[in-house]
Amino acid sequence: MLPVVVVHGGAGHIPKDRAEISYVGVKEAARAAYSILRSGGSAMDAVVEAVAMLENNPVYNAGRGSVLNVKGEVEMDALVMDGRTLASGAVSAVRRVANPIRLARLVMEKTSHLCLTAEGASQFARTMGVPEVPEESMITDYARMRWKKNLDPDTNPMECQTGKMGTVGAVAVDLEGNVACATSTGGMTNKMEGRVGDTPCVGCGGYADNHIGAVSSTGHGETIMKVTLSRLILFHMEQGTYTGIYRSVEPRINEPSEATLKGGPTAGLTRQCQARGL
Repeated sequence: MLPVVVVHGGAGHIPKDRAEISYVGVKEAARAAYSILRSGGSAMDAVVEAVAMLENNPVYNAGRGSVLNVKGEVEMDALVMDGRTLASGAVSAVRRVANPIRLARLVMEKTSHLCLTAEGASQFARTMGVPEVPEESMITDYARMRWKKNLDPDTNPMECQTGKMGTVGAVAVDLEGNVACATSTGGMTNKMEGRVGDTPCVGCGGYADNHIGAVSSTGHGETIMKVTLSRLILFHMEQGTYTGIYRSVEPRINEPSEATLKGGPTAGLTRQCQARGL
């Protein structure tokens, strides 16, 4: 089967001075993932590598470029899912880990659980020999600037989420016809401590099933969770009713902030390699 990989750099408005480097980072991640697939690597290997590269790139809201919570700290979420077995692994509100997506894969492969959170995830990382990195190394000047700006009580809650890249992710199908997804995020700017969005939730932040396809979502997490967006997209992909996705979601979007922030370059592909950006 022809290998395919689709990579996204997240929802949100990209400032002009950051647009080009944002495009370059996604292209580099896609090329690296495709090289893995061409050489016979698995879809899981490919999507994890693509997302790890974006986590290492301070341009994106994941890993090193993550936005800060209301206390000025980094808390990250990540998810992987294997379409061959429906196995998945996730971490939420994890700190001081350079690549949450690799930790999520370890949760899938080395535990009987699906998701580990906060200090429990950190303890597991130490057990697995994953190095702990200083908090300061995860915080960029850009993230700190936006955090300070949005501490102003008069800040518009919708505007405070603009000017940043959103959740990153990738989907792939390998030479054996297996699909996988991976999604990683730093969450929402100035979120409450402990807030967990859609990313680590199966069916919300991503979903993969060899019989249908794979999806990695991005956008307003609370809205995505209301409709389990990734699984909903795959349902309509399976039925061939792509326009039904919007008809089934829009009546459930009531809040102005949700209507404004729900959009994003969600990545999806069918097992027949018909890649679609939704």
